[in-house]
Amino acid sequence: MLLSIGELAKKTNVSVRAVRHYDNQGLLKSTRGNNGYRYFTEQAITQVQQIQRFIAIGFSIAEICSFPDCMRLIEGASFCPETQGLQQQRLDKIEKQLSELENKRLALLKTLQETK
Repeated sequence: MLLSIGELAKKTNVSVRAVRHYDNQGLLKSTRGNNGYRYFTEQAITQVQQIQRFIAIGFSIAEICSFPDCMRLIEGASFCPETQGLQQQRLDKIEKQLSELENKRLALLKTLQETK
């Protein structure tokens, strides 16, 4: 069964625009009907869910495009060893952001204490 772009968006709770973007970036495969509309297989549901999972972790579309197909085609698939370096970079970036936020929090607390 083929899904229209609207049906896929509804089943995955993402916007039609997001589905179109994923398709344009090569993360999804669509076929065009005689009417020019895009149609997707039901496997695209899993693919969109995986893409959303990776985005929630903080990966960019470009990074997701570099992931092996096995990671993008299977819901809940584990990261492959080939992506370990990229995962470590993402973790390092998040830890740096956390450190910067903690420094800002401490500075704000100090400021608030000085005004008392």
